[in-house]
Amino acid sequence: MMKKILNIFKIGLPVVVVGLFFSACKKNLPDERLSIANDSKYVTTLFQPVLGRNTLFTNIFQYGNSSRPLDFKIVNMRKFNGDPAPELTQLYPVTVWKQIYDGTEKSLAEIEAKRTIENHPLFEIRPHAGDFVMWSAANSNMVSAQPDSGYVFDVEMSNSGGRKYFQNMRLMPFRERPYEPSNLDPITGQATSVSVSPSGVFIMGERGQYMNSFFDVQVLFRKTGNGNSLTFKFADSLSNPIDPNKFDETNWAGLVHGFNMTKDATKVRYDVAYPIPLSAYPTPYTTLSGEQARVSFKFSRIGFGNILEKNYLNFNFNIFEKGDWELTFWFRRDKPKFDND
Repeated sequence: MMKKILNIFKIGLPVVVVGLFFSACKKNLPDERLSIANDSKYVTTLFQPVLGRNTLFTNIFQYGNSSRPLDFKIVNMRKFNGDPAPELTQLYPVTVWKQIYDGTEKSLAEIEAKRTIENHPLFEIRPHAGDFVMWSAANSNMVSAQPDSGYVFDVEMSNSGGRKYFQNMRLMPFRERPYEPSNLDPITGQATSVSVSPSGVFIMGERGQYMNSFFDVQVLFRKTGNGNSLTFKFADSLSNPIDPNKFDETNWAGLVHGFNMTKDATKVRYDVAYPIPLSAYPTPYTTLSGEQARVSFKFSRIGFGNILEKNYLNFNFNIFEKGDWELTFWFRRDKPKFDND
């Protein structure tokens, strides 16, 4: 009996040893390697952000058959002539959101509590998406803007399966345009006109003609200081002030996301946080997309034939640069008719 057991043990031992060998080999096998595909590519290789505003370039990379996750980094950032470009690689303080802004904040302090300061390169890549960000801290005193030829850089994409380089990508920023719509040339930065046009107007003039948003009404932007305020003014063709109270159906309290409103016979002023709007998030103060602030000044009058006319002056805009800003709506060819017919 003992001999039989020994024979069985002799037969089984190699099986156990072989099993252990294959088990050990399996443990030592490397993980499945990720792949880097030749069809991965950037669909855009020229980037032209406007300085002075946060710009995100997204949906610009096609992963193809490359395995994810992927890692991206900018390498060899240089000026067009090949010189180093330390202005784009060193870190600068920038403002970022640490909580979601939704337009319900009740004070400037509440808004600022949702933001913080971090150090970032002025132009950087999102390390796992391949998107690019140009931060608003960049300006034409720090970064070369068009008509300069700008910068050239490469991007390294990698995973455990290898790496791939996208070479000679271009960064050619435009000069600052602190507000939109803008009357400033994107290359020279010089004004091409004194004003811009409103988004829409339905107002009868005292001469009996409905006003045209291009010819009859103009909007002038003016920065008067470095604070945090926004002021609206109205002026007739002789530049005399028009009392904002005449636009008596305007929702002044909800016109902008501002605080401490003051209104008199010449102006309406708010304390505000910048930029305007604060983010591309739809709120009661923005267009449907959230990309621009929207203001509407309204009044009603009884027109010819005893018809009720709902008059309005609408303006969609952005202000990217912090300051004390004035927006003047200039009725340059005729005064609005506020009285009934």
